[in-house]
Amino acid sequence: MHLAPLAHRPLAHRPLAHRPLSRHLFAKHLFAHVLFCLSLALGSSLAHAQTVPSHAEGLHEELISVDLGDGRQQQGVLSLRAGSQAPTRLAVLLPGSPSVVRPVVADGVMQSSRLTGNFLIRARRHLVDAGLATLIVDCHSASGDECSSGYQASRERWRDVEPLIAAVRRQQPEIREVWLVGTSKGTISSSFMALYGGNAVAGAIHTATISEPWAKNSYRELAGFDYRAPTSPQFFIHHRDDPCPLTSYAGIRKIAERFQKPLLTVTGGSDFQGPLCAAQTEHGFKGREPEVMAAIRSIIVTGHAERLDIP
Repeated sequence: MHLAPLAHRPLAHRPLAHRPLSRHLFAKHLFAHVLFCLSLALGSSLAHAQTVPSHAEGLHEELISVDLGDGRQQQGVLSLRAGSQAPTRLAVLLPGSPSVVRPVVADGVMQSSRLTGNFLIRARRHLVDAGLATLIVDCHSASGDECSSGYQASRERWRDVEPLIAAVRRQQPEIREVWLVGTSKGTISSSFMALYGGNAVAGAIHTATISEPWAKNSYRELAGFDYRAPTSPQFFIHHRDDPCPLTSYAGIRKIAERFQKPLLTVTGGSDFQGPLCAAQTEHGFKGREPEVMAAIRSIIVTGHAERLDIP
């Protein structure tokens, strides 16, 4: 059967794909297509937003790794404020027990770790700003499930972490000062690394410090530690009601008075739960994270404690 050219056929005999749409029908099709595209874009954005855990909000993060030889690696997570280009100060974060982080970094943030609930890790977003970056320090890759107190007090610990800091400074050449910030068991590292690091360390801030080294299950390494020995300034931050028997407030007050070092006292908080020496009690500054991190940032920026209470 012979068919007339398409343009000359009656509309009823044209294939549906070639029939002209009315303006109304065309507008309906166009609107539906736009809605479909917007839903895809929104869904993609929401999916990406959902991949950012609360502890990493507003951050851009990268896993930094250096080879220590003997098959060992030293890793850390560098955290910058999103959009920041040239931080001038670096806070090296040394978390508490077991001090083994094993971070998982994807989509530009740390998605998870073995110590996500630790005070320094969960609250780092309150410390990082345009001029201040943080570096979460893991224990070396051969440490197993516990970063021993003996290793944290050793010169080897500083020798392992030093090249990690150097790698960050090569990447961020505007960094002028490196500060150590430890919490709980991590104050073994912040204390001894300040000693071994010498002039490479601008200062150390010890939070929830091990103040009772002779208590049951405590860490003897800090027994008799001389906080005047490091050449850099030393600061203590402690909760007045810290319930952990290894980190009593009375004990740290005696240490601060003996060595004439500033002690910033934290009060208040909320939603305390879990073991006494864990991170969800006053020991981990639960409910006071923004205020404590603001005090830490102030010390790092100014080099001194502007006030000794964090109410």
